Amino acid sequence: MSDKFRDTLTDQLIEIVLSLKDKEQCYNFFEDICTVGEIKSMSQRLEVARMLDAGCIYEAIVEKTGASTATISRVKRCLVYGADGYNSVMPLLRKGLSKDE
Repeated sequence: MSDKFRDTLTDQLIEIVLSLKDKEQCYNFFEDICTVGEIKSMSQRLEVARMLDAGCIYEAIVEKTGASTATISRVKRCLVYGADGYNSVMPLLRKGLSKDE
């Protein structure tokens, strides 16, 4: 993570997320800490990243996810030039399964 994001409060958030035990606890935590829109936006970006990795074209991604072309471009930029956050979870996204399923 960029140094501009690193601080005590962000460390606390990351540690809490890492401590979550199962899918239900994650749902409950994120429901309380985020708005529905924020959760949906993060989920959408993850699906955009998966589709870009799979070679989908922008039009197909817009149609399936409803993401704007600006969002798709931002995700693509992160995939290519980012901190490897998306790329580090790409094997899980490619499988399309969570450990609880």
